[in-house]
Amino acid sequence: MDSPAITDREFALFQRLIYRLAGISLSDAKKILLVGRLGKRLRHHGLTSFGDYYRMLASGEHPDELQTMVDLLTTNETYFFRESAHFDFLGEFAAGRRGQPFRIWSGACSSGEEPYTMALVLAETLGLSAPWEIVASDISLTVLERARAGHYPIERAEGIPPPLLKKYCLKGVREQEGSFLMCKELRERIDFRQLNLVALDARDIGHFDLIFLRNVMIYFDNDTKRKVIANMVPHLKTDGRFIVGHSETLNGITDELAVLRPTLYKRATPQR
Repeated sequence: MDSPAITDREFALFQRLIYRLAGISLSDAKKILLVGRLGKRLRHHGLTSFGDYYRMLASGEHPDELQTMVDLLTTNETYFFRESAHFDFLGEFAAGRRGQPFRIWSGACSSGEEPYTMALVLAETLGLSAPWEIVASDISLTVLERARAGHYPIERAEGIPPPLLKKYCLKGVREQEGSFLMCKELRERIDFRQLNLVALDARDIGHFDLIFLRNVMIYFDNDTKRKVIANMVPHLKTDGRFIVGHSETLNGITDELAVLRPTLYKRATPQR
């Protein structure tokens, strides 16, 4: 059964809804993506139009379905060691703080490949007995459950160097064949949390030596970017570093961070 067509008016309703909930600006070019991802929910509920589905969400009577909608529209592709230069920097930066507690925040962790890559680098650089910790957050409960499990199809291991794969990952056998599991020692180092960066309530999250916020701001307009950065910067240590994706920049977004090189920022020196 094909998904029903969506009218311009219905699409505009969903654009406003996902912007209000997650700060994501869905361009008109994303209409096909929305229909593809949400069409299955219409079929699940026996609905015949996107207008009916929107009214169901807007009623406030189905919070679980609202979360499902957010999950479907905010899940993005990721992979291990994506933009590998950032993980080279992580190893160098962490080595310079050896012997001290070291904390990282993966601000949009999706299905967990980014924080597990961080864990692999820190395990190799600092060791498993060193005092390091990773907080990994996302707005989607679905991807957080997947990330917390640390269990992936074997083809997802493509970016992991073979020695690290052998050392820190368990290859599935019998009914788990064709998959791998991140080892318990790494899984236990990552604190997965559901956080909405646009309306951040993270009073107990503490401060970080390094914050990664990569490949998510491309979905935000400038006002939302400013709000997100303003919410996150207070959690960056005074001598910490902030990293964005290679297609992103904080130019014109904040004066609290100063660029060291493309994608890498430090706290700005206060003006006297």
